[in-house]
Order: sequence, then C-alpha cells, then structure tokens
Amino acid sequence: MSEFVFKGTLRTDLGKGASRRLRREGVIPAVVYGADKDAVSITLNHNAVLAQFRHEEVYSSIVTVEIDGKAESAILRDVQRHPFKPLITHLDFLRVKAGEKLKSAVPVVLLNAETAVGVKAGGILTHALTAIEVECLPKDLPNAIEVDIAALEIGAHITVADIKAPKGVEILTHAEDQVAGIVAPRVAEEVEGEAEAAEATEEA
Repeated sequence: MSEFVFKGTLRTDLGKGASRRLRREGVIPAVVYGADKDAVSITLNHNAVLAQFRHEEVYSSIVTVEIDGKAESAILRDVQRHPFKPLITHLDFLRVKAGEKLKSAVPVVLLNAETAVGVKAGGILTHALTAIEVECLPKDLPNAIEVDIAALEIGAHITVADIKAPKGVEILTHAEDQVAGIVAPRVAEEVEGEAEAAEATEEA
C-alpha cells in the first residue's frame, strides 16, 4: 500500500448544491476515474486530506484511494482550491495499472543551490522549470528529479536535455526548455550602466 492513503466514501448526492453543502460540513467531493473503469464520485474528510498535503511528495506519488474499504492505486490528476481561503474544494484521482505506463508531472529539485559556483560569485539563481512531465510504469515513478547545480557559473544554464532520466523513466518535456540558470545581479548591471553613462557625459 502507498505511503499516502485517502479514505473516501461513495457519494450518491451529486450536483453543485450538494457539493456546497458537503464543503460546509468539512467534506471534499472527489472523483476517481481511468483504468478502463467507470468514474466514481466520492467524498473525503477535509482535515485528513490537508494532513496528506503537508508532504510535497503526495503530488507525484502513487497514492491509495480507499472507497468504503476497497483500495485502488491512483495519482492526483487535479487539485482545486478556494480562491482565497486555505481550503481544498475538489480532487481528481486517475487510477493506475501496475503494467501500464502513466504520464505525470514530477518536481525538479535543485541540489547545492546555495553553494553553486555562480551563486557564491554573486550571481542570482533562476529556477525556471519547477516540474517536468515524465512517462513510466507506476513502479518507476520518481517523487522528484534531482539536478546538481554545484558547478553552474554566472551566465550558464541547465536545460531539460542536460537531465539524466532515472531508469525506466522517459522525459516528455521539451529538451530545450530551461530548468535553471545563474544570471549576473541586476544591481551590478545598473551600477555598470550608470558608470558608462557618466563616462559618456564626461567625454561629451
């Protein structure tokens, strides 16, 4: 069984009005679909769901959805939140099969970000791509893709093409997409620009 377990109850009262009532009662409506089975509407305890979402890994992990005690493996496909309150309003789960490949977004974790060569030299780190899409069997789904940027210098960047995929994992995100880079600080550029302007004025 997965580390993350969502215990749900089969939902019979459907519609927007019923959904609003459920949310007022501290219950989240959700749907489970895929794997050549009919979609099933369920309800989940809001506080129990929030406890699971304290772990970032839940977004890219195979989770277990228990519906009235019957367990199914799935991944989170969509999470809807209240526009300004710290509330989850709806969840979508996609069922997975052990021998069937799935597509999922996986977080990109930058290693040695604070001690990278360019950062230590005063550069500013940009993390342009925080997640990449992968395709793999459920057993091979990584919780994250780690990228070591210790040697990254000012002016250099890393693209998706530079990432080595874990065994059994195919990266679907465009190879030329930039993942991270280190740029010269804007303050230095502004000071340099002011100095050049001053020199131009003196020459004039």
